[in-house]
Amino acid sequence: MTRVFALITFLLISPASADSIDETINRLAQPLTDAISAFIFYSVPIAGAQVPLIVCWLIFAAFFFTFYMGFVNFRGFTHAVSIVRGALKNDKHDGEISHFQALSTAMSGTIGIGNIAGVAITVSLGGAGAIFWLILAGLVGMTTKFVECTLGVKYRVLNPDGTVSGGPMYYLRDGLAQKGFPRLGKYLGNFFAVSIVIGCLGAGNMFQSNQAYVQLVEVSGGVHSPLVGYGWLVGLVLAILVGLIIVGGIKSIANVTARLVPFMILIYIVGSLIVLTMNASAIPGAIGAIFAGAFTMHGVSGGFIGIMILGFQRAAFSNEAGLGSAAIAHAAVKTDEPLSEGFVALLEPFMDTVVICTLTGLVLITTLPPEVLTGGGLSGIELTSSAFESNISWSPLPLSMVALLFAFSTMLAWAYYGIKGWTFLVGEGKHKERFFGLVFCVFIIIGASIQLSVILDFADALIFVMAIPNIIGLYILAPDVKKDLQVYMAKLKAAQAT
Repeated sequence: MTRVFALITFLLISPASADSIDETINRLAQPLTDAISAFIFYSVPIAGAQVPLIVCWLIFAAFFFTFYMGFVNFRGFTHAVSIVRGALKNDKHDGEISHFQALSTAMSGTIGIGNIAGVAITVSLGGAGAIFWLILAGLVGMTTKFVECTLGVKYRVLNPDGTVSGGPMYYLRDGLAQKGFPRLGKYLGNFFAVSIVIGCLGAGNMFQSNQAYVQLVEVSGGVHSPLVGYGWLVGLVLAILVGLIIVGGIKSIANVTARLVPFMILIYIVGSLIVLTMNASAIPGAIGAIFAGAFTMHGVSGGFIGIMILGFQRAAFSNEAGLGSAAIAHAAVKTDEPLSEGFVALLEPFMDTVVICTLTGLVLITTLPPEVLTGGGLSGIELTSSAFESNISWSPLPLSMVALLFAFSTMLAWAYYGIKGWTFLVGEGKHKERFFGLVFCVFIIIGASIQLSVILDFADALIFVMAIPNIIGLYILAPDVKKDLQVYMAKLKAAQAT
């Protein structure tokens, strides 16, 4: 920790140029990110493609839970919408926030720069076919999210001050103890907590501030922008804004995200639909390319298997199904029925991946030629910005605003996730929460100063490691969730019949 504060002090008072600050941060971070990525994304060759075992872990779990829970992701969709609209609202129940606020907070953590930049990276590497697998991953990931968020509420802890603490670390520790595996549960709970404390600094923090800075540079002059070399300064402004909100806890975060998330989603969807309308004639061809490219044996990323893995990996990075992070936000909901929040959680991967990521992919495919998508020299958010600009010359400006909102809201949610992981390890207390909040804000500054390739490797690696303990716990506790689901659906059916 001493080194972290020494680094931030250097950033703020060093007389060196801004360029040298950014270069120093990159030089220090590269060896660490390379080592972490190699460990987490250990791959095996399958049909000519390198397949990361951690992605297989997520794919199998998503399909297993979808079948095991009787396709609740489809049959429970309308019920989920009714709950979000207030069908089960009761302010007398334990908890801190409403169903809608819980959904907004969790979605603020999943709908981020990855929906804009991550999809562009995926299409540039795997072509249009990767979108098919991204959509499929979103659909089956809905059930994984259902299971983990149900458990997040079921095993949450009500603190003496009225606040709530919940998430995988709690259902791993307490749920597995009830199943007769107390030592395993304690180990997995601690492992998850450590993972999210570290992981929140990558995917939910540095990646977001980095791409927000890149977009600001792009719309303010590109290589001639006055912001070039001042990533640390942009990060500092973002850090201050995030810090002012997270100090108020989940209620403060939820109050902001409940207003911010619907607004930024609406802006992005409307903008995407306008672009697609302008290129309506290209949509049938784009859809055909998505299906044809999904099963090609000669794709740009190792053929069929490689493209499939790319889609599933990016979907998991975007909607976090199987990682357990969203269960931390959903655990704070006001409810006495854990399954009700599981249904609400179904909507996250659908909106995040099936709707928003698909729209991004279609905009890219319908507006940019294949040679630009896969070898035009652009990457990440720059590629998506170019796609919008090719149809609407002034679109980079509102897109940059949306990108900033996506990044900002994601950092709010992930700050809360990291704080809850931290207090699980060191104990509850306002001073402990504020200490970690300060550390989180420091990493926002670092993230805005570092190169995309370094950030992406670091973020992917640290976020995926959380899936290891989480999914082990989900397998063990799934029979209990299924039994509760059968009882819940029987009651719901009876209530609808009267």
